[in-house]
This record gives sequence, C-alpha cells and structure tokens, in this order.
Amino acid sequence: MKRQDDRTAEQKKTHTILITATDKFMSGWGEASNGASKCAWACTKKQDWGAVLDWVESRSEMKYVNVTFNKWYPKAEHVHIYVVDDKHPALNGRG
Repeated sequence: MKRQDDRTAEQKKTHTILITATDKFMSGWGEASNGASKCAWACTKKQDWGAVLDWVESRSEMKYVNVTFNKWYPKAEHVHIYVVDDKHPALNGRG
C-alpha cells in the first residue's frame, strides 16, 4: 500500500478534519492496480469544511464521500491526503 500525506507535522495537528472519498477513476490501475484508491482533503476547524465536502461530493469520480474527525487508515492500495489552503477552489479565497 502506498500512503502519501501532504501535511507537515504541524498541519497534522491543525488540519484534522478529513473529507474522504474513493476515487473510482484512479482505482484499479497504476499504484492502485490491485484495489481501491482513496483520497482525503485535510481542513482546519476554521475553514469552511462543509464547502469542501460539497465540492468533493460534486465530483463525478468520487464515491463513498465521508467526513472524519479522527485518524483515518482506510483499506486501500493507494491513499493520498491533500492539504486544503485558502486558495482551494472550494473555498474561493474565503479562508
């Protein structure tokens, strides 16, 4: 299993809200050739994580979208955690 977490050590303390999903486009090939590709967008409590949730749910390649406030260890061949910053398209600079 390959796991990539883009958060720094400090961001792992501040970006604790994860919007998670299974990427149906990326599952089944490449680094996830033997299974699922899971991804998450890490947000802070101050950010509008509801807007990020709506953004992920609107993407046709994402399924099984959830929110977790704890550590996340999905069963998958490939896992990637992205960091949401104030320039993220879901936030439109709202911070």
